[in-house]
Amino acid sequence: MKFSLNDFILDKTLGNSIGKRSVIQNLWDNYGEIVRYFINDGKYKTVILKHVKFPKNNKTTTSYIRKEKSYNVECEWYINWGKRVDQLCKIPSCLGFIKGENEIFILLEDLNSSGYPLRKMQLSFPEIKSCIKFLGDFHGKFINQNPVGLWETGTYWHLETRADELENLSDSRLRNCASAIDLKLNNAKYKTIVHGDAKLENFCFSKNSDQVALLDFQYTGGGVGVKDLVYFIGSCLTDSDSAKFENELINHYFSALKSSIDRNMVDVNFYLLEKEWRELFYVAWADFHRFFKGWSPGYWDPDCYSERVTKMVVNSLC
Repeated sequence: MKFSLNDFILDKTLGNSIGKRSVIQNLWDNYGEIVRYFINDGKYKTVILKHVKFPKNNKTTTSYIRKEKSYNVECEWYINWGKRVDQLCKIPSCLGFIKGENEIFILLEDLNSSGYPLRKMQLSFPEIKSCIKFLGDFHGKFINQNPVGLWETGTYWHLETRADELENLSDSRLRNCASAIDLKLNNAKYKTIVHGDAKLENFCFSKNSDQVALLDFQYTGGGVGVKDLVYFIGSCLTDSDSAKFENELINHYFSALKSSIDRNMVDVNFYLLEKEWRELFYVAWADFHRFFKGWSPGYWDPDCYSERVTKMVVNSLC
């Protein structure tokens, strides 16, 4: 792409010059990098550039098609959807983007500089509840909205895009029931916009850890909110703690969801929505477990929480 990246960054930040750049991380499967730029005398002291570089070969593989769409979805999120989120659901602002034939540049607010500098590998129980409250606030904003430009079915593990993992699944009962699980989730009456990758690693925390923000909108799209909830719980709690605190965390989520729906004056029967999504919590858990068992084959304790939940769902649906 023939353009000046420095000029693009300085134009969007109203800066005089760029001090330095620092690579934060490489994107999955060598699809580019995420870089922090330090700006001299600009509106922002630092900004984040997500630079996606698509390979020029293997463009027909399932993996390539999924990744290409995911980055285009992320652009669509920041262009047309992210501005609808209020400050209770802090996400990085998009300062600008450029799309070329084999490259995408997304310039973002640096959450470190905006008061969310902490990344955590383990959470206290209040911190877990803060993240779940974020998800409830987020989902309440988008109840029954059509995910135009996003994934029709949000989450990075949804069945339509994970044929290889399904093929690798040795659990024949779960494999044979995968379509029924997927259909049960997709046929829900009440849907929202789900983040799609709401794991612990994508949350950022304020210095005193009482405020959170969320990153990475590649797999954002339509679905039931409990998809994000089960994935987040599984990303930060052990199997035994997931079982131990299940009811408390589910109740906390629906309390936050109702507050968001009321605050945003969404016209929906919350009693019926909650009833449906509570019943789908376990279906959503089984759906992710289906993907994970196929993606990372290995021994699973038949009495672990995820296996118990999944067997219960399979027995009820198939």
